[in-house]
Amino acid sequence: GTVVVVDPRRSRTAEEADRWLPIRPGTDALLLAAMVTTLAVDGLIAAGDHVAPHLQGLDGVVAALAPFTPESVAQATGLAAGEIRSLARDMAAAASGSVYGRIGTTTTGLGNEGFGTVTSWLIDVVNIVTGNLDRRGGAMFTMPVAGAPTTRGKSGTGKGFAIGRGHTVSRQLPEVMGEYPAAAMAEEITRAGDQGIKVMITVAGNPVLSTPNSLQLDEALSELEFMVSVDMYLNETTRHADVILPPPSQLQRGHYDVALLQFAIRNVANYSDPVLPLDDHQPDEWEILAKLGLIAAGLGADAEPALADEVGMRSMVQSSVNDPSSPIHGRDADEIVSALGDEPGPARMLDFMLQTGPFGAAFGANPDGASVALLRANPHGVDFGALQARLPEILRTPSGTIELNHPILMADLVRLHAAMDAAAHQPLVLVGRRHLRSNNSWMHNIEVLVKGKPRCTLHVHPDDAARLGLSDGGVARVTSRVGTVDAAVEVTDSIRPGVVSLPHGWGHGQPGTRMRVAAERAGVNSNILADHTAIDPLSGTSVLNGIPVEIVGVAVAAV
Repeated sequence: GTVVVVDPRRSRTAEEADRWLPIRPGTDALLLAAMVTTLAVDGLIAAGDHVAPHLQGLDGVVAALAPFTPESVAQATGLAAGEIRSLARDMAAAASGSVYGRIGTTTTGLGNEGFGTVTSWLIDVVNIVTGNLDRRGGAMFTMPVAGAPTTRGKSGTGKGFAIGRGHTVSRQLPEVMGEYPAAAMAEEITRAGDQGIKVMITVAGNPVLSTPNSLQLDEALSELEFMVSVDMYLNETTRHADVILPPPSQLQRGHYDVALLQFAIRNVANYSDPVLPLDDHQPDEWEILAKLGLIAAGLGADAEPALADEVGMRSMVQSSVNDPSSPIHGRDADEIVSALGDEPGPARMLDFMLQTGPFGAAFGANPDGASVALLRANPHGVDFGALQARLPEILRTPSGTIELNHPILMADLVRLHAAMDAAAHQPLVLVGRRHLRSNNSWMHNIEVLVKGKPRCTLHVHPDDAARLGLSDGGVARVTSRVGTVDAAVEVTDSIRPGVVSLPHGWGHGQPGTRMRVAAERAGVNSNILADHTAIDPLSGTSVLNGIPVEIVGVAVAAV
């Protein structure tokens, strides 16, 4: 087989790949659109008999993408038209293949425009037009053992996708899936008047380092009337809190990866019980959160966390016994609650999710099925088999089909085309990166993970370093529309010319924090440079890659 990595950086994955295509940051959607157009012109569109009966709007999508030819996107993407055609044709000719995207809806932007959602959609479009959706060797879907929205409810029906059920006060940014843009957090504290955020609860997050235009949020948090942080660290965010409630350590909590197991390459499940017991009178994390919720609901500080757990558990059970598609439909709710036992907490809820999931024990109806007891008996996990084709069962759309030509997505192609020219004329842009021993702002306070040579450096291509007068080990001043940082320079050919890279999540050592190890290797916060006005309008997420910047060398005085 052949592995092609499309990335402005020659990452470790790219080093192992057969081909590396160093695309200009933020132009992934243009590449994908041009690939579809290539296949259409060549007569190679072939969704496959397994997909075609369940597909709506393919012809309309292909027609809407026609203006995005390889020639028209070549300058913007930095990839030759012939290279784009070759990639598309190779995908179509392969016995199987898959476009796997890790750009996410949170990262892809052209200048001040976010295109993460349309990029993610076009990944699906390419997989569909090459016949690689939902088949072995292509892009398949996990059957999550603990269940998911695509395993519950009646197959072939759903509410569909819509945004804007509410809007932020300051900029009138739309709600998306029950959430508002994190980039609006600061202004919703400082500029929204009586309707603004007055109280905030953070849980293990560090938004002062992870949101765009970070200094703006850092200042805004001091204007809150009250702030509570559930966190084991006194970090850049929690230093603003009036109360910090430390949860137990990870070794004192059970663990089941509800989120990531929905993307597993096999249908697997594993659960870990706590390694260490809680200390006397030490609340579990779920009890801390439940208590906060009960207080917010007006039940007072004396309300028992178990009350929230019991209400939540009974609601889940009642909903499932009322659902005709549930494996426990029609059963007695009290019987199910009794079978779950009387020990409150996440393990009981997980047991219910497993037992009512697609492989579940269903409280005796399928004795060998999934449950917490089964996973405890198999501490290394249980494999429920390889991924299987899930169309049309997986569909939860109003039409019961893949609504490829959703009007919200189709309309965004106009904005994408308009941004193409600007993308071709951006002289220097910033992208982020991660390291194997680092993840966002986490793990920087652990000596064994941060030791060694500094990793918070500005990657600069040799051609750009020569043009800008930068030297390896020197210092560069990086300035965007909203901020400036000084960073150590690392000259490397592992990044394309015209692009520089700073890792995400650094910038430690602020006054009022207590993270000694992290402070000793503070680094700089790349999100000081991210523009809070640059948002993908369809997802509400921030543009954290492709940020226009200017760079000059900084003279460092000899010590």
